[in-house]
Order: sequence, then structure tokens, then C-alpha cells
Amino acid sequence: MRVLGIDPGITNTGYGLVEELSGTMRAVGHGSIRTSGRADMSERLDKLYRETTEVIGRLEPDVVVIEELFFNTNQKSAMAVGQARGVIILACRHSGKPWAEYTPLQVKMSVVGNGNARKEQVAYMVGALLGMKEEPATLHACDALAMAICHLQSRKLKELLT
Repeated sequence: MRVLGIDPGITNTGYGLVEELSGTMRAVGHGSIRTSGRADMSERLDKLYRETTEVIGRLEPDVVVIEELFFNTNQKSAMAVGQARGVIILACRHSGKPWAEYTPLQVKMSVVGNGNARKEQVAYMVGALLGMKEEPATLHACDALAMAICHLQSRKLKELLT
């Protein structure tokens, strides 16, 4: 199974594809989609949509996993992330790919075993679980890989329970 994790953001959206074969997970590709803060919001969302569609087409996932919106005290930031999530979900729809979502707490619990894990702990475990020699270039790509791992592990748990 090939799972594409996406950590949505309006300035920096991380993505990471994890493939599981015979019970072994490996990172196939990861990176970031960046938009300029000087660009108009419609331009930024258009770029995010186009590049997300390109990543989905190039990496050919079976499913896309998107981080559920986390509401913080910065409403402007939350609105922008919500808009980014919307165009990512639309890119999934237009690419014919199913999508799922997980909260940051679910991802941290799945990858580290601690819902309060720090970014560094998540990065370490992502590298260990995927057998990576080097950590991803950005924390956004690392978070995206963690989401893909979460989906694969959640899927395994559901199979055990049925």
C-alpha cells in the first residue's frame, strides 16, 4: 500500500509518501510545496492545488492522508490552513484518490506512543520506523511522513480487530 501524507499550510505544505511491502515501511519520496507570502491568496491556493495534483499524479498513492485542522489562538492562521486543506481535498477528489484525516494527537500517539511528543521525537521515530539515514529536509515533510505511518498502523490495528 502507498500512502501520501500531507501536512497542510499556506506557506509551506509538507508531503511524504510511505510504501508498505510485506510488513516493511519505507519512504518513497517527500518534500514541500512553498508559496510566497507576497502573492495574492488566490494565487497561493492555485499554486498549492496545482502542485498537490502534480505530486499525487507523480507519486501515485493509494490513499492520501491529511492532517485535521488544529485550532489555535491565531484565527488568521487557522483560516489560511483551512483554505489550504480545502484545495488539497479538492486535488484528491479531482485525482480520484480517497483521503483520510488524523489529528496531531493521533499521529503522535501512533508514531511515538505519546500524544505530547515533541517535533524532535516524532522526527527521530519517523527516521527509525522508515529506516532513513537522514531526517527529511523540513519538519513539514517529516510530519507528512508521520501521518502516512499513522494511517498504515491504524489500518493494521483495524485488521487485527476484525
